[in-house]
Amino acid sequence: MRKIVGRIWTILWKTCMAFFILSIVSVIVYRWVPVPITPLMVIRDVEQMADGKGVVMEHDWVPLEEISPKLQLAVVCSEDQNYLKHFGVDWGAVQKAMKENEKGKRLRGGSTITQQTAKNVFLWQGRSYLRKGLELWFTLLIEVFWNKERIMEVYLNSIEMGNGVYGAEAASQHWFHKPAKKLTKDEAAAIAAILPNPLRLKANPPSGYISNRKAWIKQQMNFWGNQLDYDKYKDDDEPSRKSK
Repeated sequence: MRKIVGRIWTILWKTCMAFFILSIVSVIVYRWVPVPITPLMVIRDVEQMADGKGVVMEHDWVPLEEISPKLQLAVVCSEDQNYLKHFGVDWGAVQKAMKENEKGKRLRGGSTITQQTAKNVFLWQGRSYLRKGLELWFTLLIEVFWNKERIMEVYLNSIEMGNGVYGAEAASQHWFHKPAKKLTKDEAAAIAAILPNPLRLKANPPSGYISNRKAWIKQQMNFWGNQLDYDKYKDDDEPSRKSK
């Protein structure tokens, strides 16, 4: 019996160590290497085939410089307004979400852009405690090894933005027939407005709901001065991109 327990413990320990090392290595690699495909993309492809539909996947990786700053600001205003301040988890947003959910209001999450990136790139969809725990682990690793610009770059190249549409470049071409770097403020807000449910919502033409969300997002962008300054919240001893 002791031998069996010992073997099980050895297997578990080796498995945990392998996961620990592999997770760190993968996050470090993706610090520089574009993410070619995500678990969600694979899941959606399988779902489409299971439904007897042809596989639809539009995904074109582009560097952050090729994505309109307006879209970068729009997703921050829509999804995570403390993005530049927090270290992966916005505990204030989590507490607010929990209170609203307890009151019986529409379920909402408190996930940050970093957490969404961790989930999209490394994990599967779902609400299990296991997945949430792994999400927090990868969120920590991402914040440690990546900077905010890289997190935004991976996020905007990986997130689902329509049926079979992934990333800013594919979304911009799909919804507005133009490169992501040429998106206007109104178009950027429209794309950001569909992120809560990109399979059902359309950026163009917008429904009444999307028009209202778009107007709110643009208002928030105005409050930000229509600019996302990545250098604003950096430590004094951290080199500025502008000074390079």
